Amino acid sequence: MNSQDFDLDTVKHFFEHDYHDRGMMKWQGFYLSDHTAALNQQNQQLNAVYVPRPQQSLAELTQVLDDAYQRQQLVTIQLKTVDQNNRHLPDITTLIHGHNANDIVIDSDCFVPLQEIRNVAYKKTEKL
Repeated sequence: MNSQDFDLDTVKHFFEHDYHDRGMMKWQGFYLSDHTAALNQQNQQLNAVYVPRPQQSLAELTQVLDDAYQRQQLVTIQLKTVDQNNRHLPDITTLIHGHNANDIVIDSDCFVPLQEIRNVAYKKTEKL
């Protein structure tokens, strides 16, 4: 077909009256199952409700954290921080890499102030 075989008015009429672009609907089929599974998991985490555990005293917190640091055991840490809907954030599961008088060091040299920790407990290991 060369440029003289089609009429621009016919093409214009087709796109104005006959062709209906479905927009993003046509791209929905391109999501892979891994992508949709990850999106569903992310949505579940955003809608999850984390029950506040009891506030531990500073002595209890430091005892568990020091023991976990010496034994290199995983702990789960619940922070006092809440989101804009007044819901607790997900627990942090980590090893303790160090500490000083006011902070603990967790993954990637991230400092967490002791005053921000609500509860800390040893990570329960699943038996095989």
